[in-house]
Amino acid sequence: MVNNNLKTILTCKDFTVSNEEFDLVLDQNLEMLITSPQPLPDKLEKYYESEEYISHTDSKKSLFDRIYQLVKTYTISKKIKLVTSFLDIDSQKSILDIGCGTGDFLVASKKKGFNVCGIEPKEKPNSISKSKLEIDIYQDISEINSQKFDIISMWHVLEHVPNLEEYISNLKQLLNPNGTLFVAVPNHKSFDANYYGKFWAAYDVPRHLWHFSQKSIELLFKKEQMKVVKTKPMLFDSFYVSLLSEKYMSGKSNPLKAFFIGLKSNLSAMRSSEYSSLIYVLKNE
Repeated sequence: MVNNNLKTILTCKDFTVSNEEFDLVLDQNLEMLITSPQPLPDKLEKYYESEEYISHTDSKKSLFDRIYQLVKTYTISKKIKLVTSFLDIDSQKSILDIGCGTGDFLVASKKKGFNVCGIEPKEKPNSISKSKLEIDIYQDISEINSQKFDIISMWHVLEHVPNLEEYISNLKQLLNPNGTLFVAVPNHKSFDANYYGKFWAAYDVPRHLWHFSQKSIELLFKKEQMKVVKTKPMLFDSFYVSLLSEKYMSGKSNPLKAFFIGLKSNLSAMRSSEYSSLIYVLKNE
């Protein structure tokens, strides 16, 4: 993606692994922030080497872990309801979940009668998914050949992928002509993003390479003749992200303040539609 119209907006720190600093540069045409410099794909792996990535485990050790797992169970049920609302549920359908983690969304999808397929590049969650689903889980999108899917889902994954435009093109190729793509990503134009600035946990540099707005999602997928047909807020994200952001900003969790900022973000978004995270539902034009 070549664009000379770039302006540095923020310098953010990797609070999870390396403590290195990375710039966020604004592509004004897309209203998208880009992490700079971006680690080469073969160097990115080391930035994921942390036990802090709870989405890669089924941990229930701490109170925070248990709350996270309860919220995950609830949000999976909401995702399934959203996905099935775009289908004739009397017929058997296929679903590809990219970045399937420990496989819980696919397990729920399978119970609803889907033929399921998953991609998870990280070895530990990939192994957990395999054991739950008793199917092979791919490690990369390139391993899928001619198969096409009625549903493709990416729950907080698109922000991680190198070669963004090429990846979106690959998604288009994997989707059936009348299929539906679900993409959930953080929104850098939300109230909590603006409030926390360089401490906003959803910047998560350098693991998050791209930081989307509603305009950037619309324009990036329009290049592949796909359109956004619906957006849905992820209401819990503002609270979770605010809790982490408080820790990064002050060194303390400050759960009450984090709850207040998360709530304020959601209330603000009721007017602006700029929620902390959004699910985009996309179909071919």
